[in-house]
Amino acid sequence: MDMKEDSSGQRKMQCSDVSRCFQLLESILDGEMGDGGKDILQEKLDKCQPCFEHFHLEQAIREVLKTKCTKQSVPVELAQSIREKIQDIK
Repeated sequence: MDMKEDSSGQRKMQCSDVSRCFQLLESILDGEMGDGGKDILQEKLDKCQPCFEHFHLEQAIREVLKTKCTKQSVPVELAQSIREKIQDIK
């Protein structure tokens, strides 16, 4: 991951390792990186425009999903039927 800024101090417009950076950002959003991940994230977002955009898009999507997805109870019969079918497949 090349994290150098351009000579004007602005964010890079292209990421040299998009796939790896996006995996890193998603790991951080998933809480898999601990406190050290926050420093890595902030440094990356300060220097790379594609990563900055991806992070904020991913964050917005996750926020919408949290607010729109509600837990609803499943009928006991349905849950039992699903368990039985899974056992039959095994």
